[in-house]
Amino acid sequence: MSSQVFETPRQGLNRRQAETVERLLTAGLAELRAVGHEALTIRTVAQRAGVSPATAYTYLASKNHLFAELFWRHLSGARLRVSGDGTAVQRLQATMRALTARIVEEPELAAAVTPALLGTDPDVARLRLKIGGEFLARFESALGEPGTPADPAVLDVLVLTFSGALLQAGMGLLTYDQIAEQLVSAVAVILRGNS
Repeated sequence: MSSQVFETPRQGLNRRQAETVERLLTAGLAELRAVGHEALTIRTVAQRAGVSPATAYTYLASKNHLFAELFWRHLSGARLRVSGDGTAVQRLQATMRALTARIVEEPELAAAVTPALLGTDPDVARLRLKIGGEFLARFESALGEPGTPADPAVLDVLVLTFSGALLQAGMGLLTYDQIAEQLVSAVAVILRGNS
């Protein structure tokens, strides 16, 4: 069975295919909310979307692929309201809080995405890179000063810190509220003397 990555589903798909993908993703999120990530199957998503399982598997390699795609869309579709005012530390802390709040808006998806992103599925791997790139871009924007690029080493540490915090929340070691506050403290430490 061949899988197709739809990092941007509308590109390379005709209108009917794009509509099928949209129905599958809408059904996938509804099914996730209804039964949780462990009980969800691509077959139940297909049934909810009104398509055959074979059609669903044309676009979704696995339920981990579905979860990663849903998370990518949820994350990248957000226009986070973060003020450009304040110091780099304050802007970055606000960005961390806003990203964490965005993730918490879909608790079932937040629970599903951590194990999904740890998988080896190539479709998931591509989306994992895009998700990491989104975190990087948001942190770079928060740190940015006109005419001065953000330090790449600092950006790497920030992405690792944020990803690690999400992993801890996904494993149930901390709540998302707790990681948000720990991330605020971590930003102050990471940027100490650099704001």
